[in-house]
Amino acid sequence: MSAEPLRIGFQLPTREQAIKGSYAAAPLLDLARQAEALGFDSLWAGDSLTARPRLDPLVILSAAAAATRRITVGTAALTPALRHPLIGANMIASLSHVAADRLILGLGSGFPMAETEEEFASVGASFQGRVGRLDEITALWRTAWRSGQDGEPTEFEGKFWQAEHLDRLPAPAVPGGPPLWLAGSDTPKVLARAAARYDGWLPFLPDVDAYARARRRIDELAAEAGRTVTPALYATVTVNSSEPAAKAELEHYISHYYGRSLEQMSSIQAYAWGSAEKCAEWLGGYVRAGARHLVVRIGSLEPESQLKEIAEVLLPAVRALGPSTTVGSKQP
Repeated sequence: MSAEPLRIGFQLPTREQAIKGSYAAAPLLDLARQAEALGFDSLWAGDSLTARPRLDPLVILSAAAAATRRITVGTAALTPALRHPLIGANMIASLSHVAADRLILGLGSGFPMAETEEEFASVGASFQGRVGRLDEITALWRTAWRSGQDGEPTEFEGKFWQAEHLDRLPAPAVPGGPPLWLAGSDTPKVLARAAARYDGWLPFLPDVDAYARARRRIDELAAEAGRTVTPALYATVTVNSSEPAAKAELEHYISHYYGRSLEQMSSIQAYAWGSAEKCAEWLGGYVRAGARHLVVRIGSLEPESQLKEIAEVLLPAVRALGPSTTVGSKQP
């Protein structure tokens, strides 16, 4: 198992705001400050244009990083294909000068849903071949972020993208750029890509045993390559002392978020509902399986009402299972 300390983050409700017809930044920044004060280690924001609309995560995280002092900020997950790679590289470098070494990028190739395919088409991006395009975009980013250093190339020649004069782009605050995590499943190809190309693995696997097997495989592959990969988890919890009430709220949330049922979504994503103690024990299974950074989404259109209880009950219970860290540690 990884020797990394255990960290627990909170997903900012940008999508939940949009569902309710609000796009106000001030409440999100209040939540960011509250999460830091309550002891969360990280803040996260999702990404979508038309499939599941919300405020842009890079903009929101820049504001959140400026409004806080210690807490890590990250994307869970950014879809790089929705932006031209050079624009993405520049935006991320700019964000890094606000967040410095408090930045992590969870990256996805595109959720396999009809709405996502339509979203890609709306910006002229190809949905076919999106996995290879993601890997190439990250390679271009890393080339750009190193291009001002002695001996590093200033051009990029790929299958999908070519670029020159990369050294003219702003360099990120941290040499080489922020850690890049692959948001993906546990297929052999995903695990091989995570181990070879990425700094972390961010799945939402509903099966803790499958998570444990995949985590061990990534460790093996990464060790063979002389690399280390942070095993993370994206999980959704709805906290209520009444388990039926918690499930009903989560059902309502999922139907509005995805337009699908909890039964449909729980076959591919990790969900728990019930008391904070029960949800903590469920998350603890993933910690015992090797997860070292948990990204917790609150399954409610009113997540603020559950944040304090999660911080006061769930966080210490889960952290008791493994080495912890102080809020906002600057290490990924």
